[in-house]
Amino acid sequence: MTPLALSGLDVDGVNRCVHCGLCLAYCPTFSLLGTEMDSPRGRIFLIKSLAEGRMALSESVATHLDLCLGCRACETVCPSGVPYGQLIEAGRAEIERRRPGSLARRLFRWANFSLLLAHPRVLSLAAGGLRFYQQSGLRRLARASGLLRLLPGKLADWEPLLPDLPPAADRARLPEAIPAEGTKRAKVGLLTGCIQQVAFGPQNRATARVLAKNGVEVLVPAGQTCCGALHAHSGEHETALELARQTIGVFEASGADYVIVNTSGCGAHMKAYGTLLADDPAWRDRARRFAERVRDVSEFLAAEPLRGPLREVRRTVTYHDPCHVVHGQKISQQPRALLAQIPGLTLVDLKEADWCCGSAGTYNLTQPEMARRLQERKIAHIQATKADAVVTSNPGCIIQIAQGLRAAGTPIDVLHIVEVLDQAYGGGKS
Repeated sequence: MTPLALSGLDVDGVNRCVHCGLCLAYCPTFSLLGTEMDSPRGRIFLIKSLAEGRMALSESVATHLDLCLGCRACETVCPSGVPYGQLIEAGRAEIERRRPGSLARRLFRWANFSLLLAHPRVLSLAAGGLRFYQQSGLRRLARASGLLRLLPGKLADWEPLLPDLPPAADRARLPEAIPAEGTKRAKVGLLTGCIQQVAFGPQNRATARVLAKNGVEVLVPAGQTCCGALHAHSGEHETALELARQTIGVFEASGADYVIVNTSGCGAHMKAYGTLLADDPAWRDRARRFAERVRDVSEFLAAEPLRGPLREVRRTVTYHDPCHVVHGQKISQQPRALLAQIPGLTLVDLKEADWCCGSAGTYNLTQPEMARRLQERKIAHIQATKADAVVTSNPGCIIQIAQGLRAAGTPIDVLHIVEVLDQAYGGGKS
């Protein structure tokens, strides 16, 4: 068999796996399925075999690789430091190159990855159409009449996962510069993102307000677009490279000290730009320097005590760790330390807080059955806390958990951590 040239494959990373099995208990898909090829070490064996030409890229191999969440929980417990996230992305890129699928599938992926996500104006127009569908009564009619069942493929299953989009004013771009309040601490660039901007614009605004309250001048470069995280996770390697270069250039030109990210997948991906562009002589040094300046919003704020005054927020909350924060960026205590500083707030522990909720980028769209099983597991643990709100820091997790709570008939709010901090500063809803 001909070896497969896996783009971005870290050969040393593959060989670092000693097949000890410590990762098995922490892998959600292995925990649920119990099959070796659906474990991290099993998938590493598949990837290595593909790269060495000892195995063909069959439907079965592709299925085992596709079932991976990319949650990177295995990296947290791996004693050998295997860069599993990089390996699975290289495997998926090769799957897309060798098995692009039908014309309809290719067109669908092009519309989403190359048209919508990569072009903010097109995404904004699509968001306006979706907002009209949700607010005009069309959604209610489509659901009540059964018209959704006529949609092809999995589209009917995807519709309930669409977030309720905010009004146009909240989806509008932030000012390009928001001044610091009080003694200036830093000047940062804020990634407003692609889906984040149109679906979670209020969280972006809350992020800017909280940063400003803490002495941070916030710059919002107008030329930014998608960071490429979803593309990398989904095997769109070349587009991911292109978007990474564009993101680096835009934020370099801003002159910001740091780049602040309030979405976990974007933050973990941008911190890996140095590795992503390591084979590009023109960009690798720039990418490495850029990656060193990327900070998750909780990571940045927790470096100093929150500036007061902080109002009371009388709520009992629990915290869910997004995979790409806790495993991808090794950030766990910082969000909890921030919540602990809010007067009146009670934080209760969540069982398996760092266990994937099933969102995993586009996983809940491509692997709905496995995503549903993980969602139900997460919802059961949340219900057991008796909290009145779940706090997290990733839009995908917010959508997945909120949908699961609705389906279970459980009236628990799902909030981004910046929303809770914003409430403590007198912004947002209490």
